[in-house]
Amino acid sequence: MLQSIRDNSQGVISKIIIGFIIGLMALFGAESIVGGFLGGNEAASVNGEEITEQELALSLQNLMASLGAGVADFDDELLRDVALGQLIDDKLLLQAANDADMVISPASIDREIVNTVQFQIGGRFDQDLARRTMTSQGFSAQTYRAAVAERMLMGQLVNAYSSTAFVTQDDIARLASLEMQERNFRYLSIPLGNRTLGEAIPEQDIRAYYDANPDRFSTEELVSLQHVVLDKNDIFNEVLIADELVRAEYEEQRAAAVADIERRASHILLEVGAGQTEEQVSAVAAIIKQRLDTGEDFGVLAREFSIDTVSAEADGDIGYTNGEVFPDAVEQALLSLEVGQVSGPILSEFGIHVVKLTEYAAQSFPEYDEISERISRDLKTEEVDQLFFSRMETLANLAFETFDLQAISEDLGLQIQQSEFFGRLGGSDVVTSNPAVIEDAFSAEILTDGLNSDVIELSESMATVIRLNEHRPASIQPFDEVRGEIAVTLRTEREQQKAQEIGQQIISLLEGGGDASDVIAAETLSWSERTGVSRNQFDLNVEIVQNAFSMPAPAENEPVRAGFSLTNGAYVLIELQAVIPGSPSDMPEDQRTQLAAAMLDSQSRLTFDALLGTLRESATIR
Repeated sequence: MLQSIRDNSQGVISKIIIGFIIGLMALFGAESIVGGFLGGNEAASVNGEEITEQELALSLQNLMASLGAGVADFDDELLRDVALGQLIDDKLLLQAANDADMVISPASIDREIVNTVQFQIGGRFDQDLARRTMTSQGFSAQTYRAAVAERMLMGQLVNAYSSTAFVTQDDIARLASLEMQERNFRYLSIPLGNRTLGEAIPEQDIRAYYDANPDRFSTEELVSLQHVVLDKNDIFNEVLIADELVRAEYEEQRAAAVADIERRASHILLEVGAGQTEEQVSAVAAIIKQRLDTGEDFGVLAREFSIDTVSAEADGDIGYTNGEVFPDAVEQALLSLEVGQVSGPILSEFGIHVVKLTEYAAQSFPEYDEISERISRDLKTEEVDQLFFSRMETLANLAFETFDLQAISEDLGLQIQQSEFFGRLGGSDVVTSNPAVIEDAFSAEILTDGLNSDVIELSESMATVIRLNEHRPASIQPFDEVRGEIAVTLRTEREQQKAQEIGQQIISLLEGGGDASDVIAAETLSWSERTGVSRNQFDLNVEIVQNAFSMPAPAENEPVRAGFSLTNGAYVLIELQAVIPGSPSDMPEDQRTQLAAAMLDSQSRLTFDALLGTLRESATIR
């Protein structure tokens, strides 16, 4: 942002434009100007239902996060199309689920949220953690709950269709027989040699190859950078924490811990309203209390009476409180209970509770010598964090205000370093391998304008500012430098062609009923006989196996022949003599089970793809 302002705020014309925009904002308001530039808020519509730009932005953000560092390799427009396509598919599935009158019960949504690992501490749901996590993701409790319901509803639809897929035993047997099939064949490998060594490579051929393949002889665009690195770890050596500060922090933590008493409770919650008065519900709560006093199980009664279905499934457990978690009336009641005791009816804004105190834990605190080192380390970390962020701000300001790294080096005591040359795939060190550094290094601001970059965060504890040291544009290597390399390439191609010609000659002789032994002997070649070769034969070149299994089955006493080139340039001739059908019974049971599962998964995906394709074809998407 700062870089953009710096680039575009220079010159008389730019100032006139900025003044014009300010005047329009003053007359008509900022929203009218922004709206005029951005257009509407609708990114797409599906059967009349809107997908907003905000929804698309969130979907795009999630997609980019899932791609990680590799996101820089993708075109921005492609990423936007993928994110929008996912939103459209989700909208279609949600509409189809609603049209089918599918529903998700509130209890199922509660269970899904409570079982979310990101909302748990020590394997138990934590309400405060859940609320903070939802907020960090841009949700309120209500909008998150709605999003979970939509996701579960779409999953219900997908499962309804995918679960209709099936695989018969005949299908499994047929594929198993193919998997277990074996083949008998012999093959002849014709390696590259010196068959064309006496043939000169014409100069015009070398030149023509050079002219036709410029990309093969282009040198990569390279840059070398100057940079400074602000490293939080270096700041640790600067910070010393006085003993009196450690002692004061210890006393503060001890006082807080000793005063902190945690209670764990269970409750049975009854609803007031829906035709039930407070007095009537209190009477029911009193009866529940009497039944508990006579020895009935709290969890059983919670599942029978409580409208809080989530806690009821956990025997009424609602977790721990330090006096500030539950409604005030419940907190006050817990103060008067002993462990195992049950309260009478308690009225809160949620209804009427019957509460049981299940645990009581007064916190103890370790001695000073046991934790002083930890406290000192925490205080040091806190101060280092403050210094790091303060210097980050200074680094950002100096990077913007200056046109070299000298002032930054002098002000912050950072050494100006020089990188190796690297291309658009990055270098080998922590700076030049960072995707953000690579992107900035080849930007116009660095290459053309000679400016400092903005601050680039390499990690949570390390940041850098870069500028250009030297730029080497991409170029074509001179012909004389690569002439020998081209000659070797052309020689190899001729050797491959010669090997292929020999192979084709042998095939022609055999197909015509002739004798190819003289040609084979002249090339000092010999056949390799193989029987009972399986698809996953480990002691044979995988290319030979794949080609052998791609050939059609031979007729009786009529072998099938084919030739092909290996990736190493050798030419291989295969004479397929027999195909031995596989028996499903020969397949191990665990492999058969895996095969059936893979076939079922494939069928399920095909069923779902067909559903989605039908929804797309019948939808009105704009």
